[in-house]
Amino acid sequence: DDQIERERASQHLAGGCCALAAIYLMGKFYVANAGDSRAIIIRNGEIIPMSREFTPETERQRLQFLALLRPELLGKEFTHLEFPRRIQPKELGKKMLYRDQNMNGWAYKKIEEDDLKFPLIFGEGKKARMMATIGVTRGLGDHDLKVFSSNIHIKPFLSCFPEVRVYDLTQYEHCPDDVLVLGTDGLWDVTNDKEVAGVVMEVLTSYEPNDPCRYTMVAQELVVRSRGVLKERGWRLANDKLGSGDDISVFVIPLGGPGNYT
Repeated sequence: DDQIERERASQHLAGGCCALAAIYLMGKFYVANAGDSRAIIIRNGEIIPMSREFTPETERQRLQFLALLRPELLGKEFTHLEFPRRIQPKELGKKMLYRDQNMNGWAYKKIEEDDLKFPLIFGEGKKARMMATIGVTRGLGDHDLKVFSSNIHIKPFLSCFPEVRVYDLTQYEHCPDDVLVLGTDGLWDVTNDKEVAGVVMEVLTSYEPNDPCRYTMVAQELVVRSRGVLKERGWRLANDKLGSGDDISVFVIPLGGPGNYT
């Protein structure tokens, strides 16, 4: 992240990205995630999560706590409190549900003038945005990113520190059908863990265990199915729902070799 900041000045580069990395070292996989990509291990048909997404919803309490400690970062335009919906001026003095950085549940409070500001976190699911700007809360870069038509920087709320999970390969006897799947949010927006595991098993069983291209074909199939087919109403999945409109990058990494196959 520091290097990106230095290159921003020397090479006039702007922008940022999420990061998902898997490192194999001395019998263990270290999976580090900063952003909204996802990694899962599929072992003997079982799904083992190796990451979690960092979004305004999942990191609500961290973001609200930072805003509480440093209210100047909100530029007098946002409130760190969360409400079920946008508050209207006519609701001043009335009671409404809210929650802050200390709360998992909701409580009532009397609406005041400051509560009319736009919430730090607004929307649900994939539509959730921080400061009405960005849908992820960890990643690299984005040092110049600001709230639209303002001088409020987003970067103080973006963390470049990943969450790291460790998987010990020496604890299990893996067969060639056991894999680690790494995918960007374009895959997971339209395909859940169980569906991904189904595609993995479907494709792998159509190839010989010692055929190295079988894993590439799984990745290719996951991309194709998530993008869908171009029809009159746009890209559509097999169930006629909209295909992914985001970047879809997929890696499928085998955990066991042909010698382990039974």
